[in-house]
Amino acid sequence: MLSARELRERRQMRVRSAIRKNSSGRPRLSVFRSNKHIYAQVIDDSKGVTLAHASTLDPDLRADSKPGCDKDAAAKVGNLIAERAVKAGVNEVVFDRGGYIYHGRVRALAEAARDGGLSF
Repeated sequence: MLSARELRERRQMRVRSAIRKNSSGRPRLSVFRSNKHIYAQVIDDSKGVTLAHASTLDPDLRADSKPGCDKDAAAKVGNLIAERAVKAGVNEVVFDRGGYIYHGRVRALAEAARDGGLSF
């Protein structure tokens, strides 16, 4: 029997292969969710370069929020990643949920990134 981590890694590979087929050269907005924090990166896979990143560990977000990660903190990370990506010249991305269900914190981050100016 596979562990929960192995199952998530399988879903992650399935999601990534679908993203590679449908990305058409757009960078990918990758999300990693842990129990305490949430992280987001905009990655250009053709060059292997991270164009923008944000997380709940950023000093900009830690100063004005409580410790830990909930939907509000994920939304702040989504706004911050959108702001940094637009500043880097990226407007269109492909959303990589990383094997997580599009629900809760992942959904809050995605919707905030859309509101911040990214389209996917």
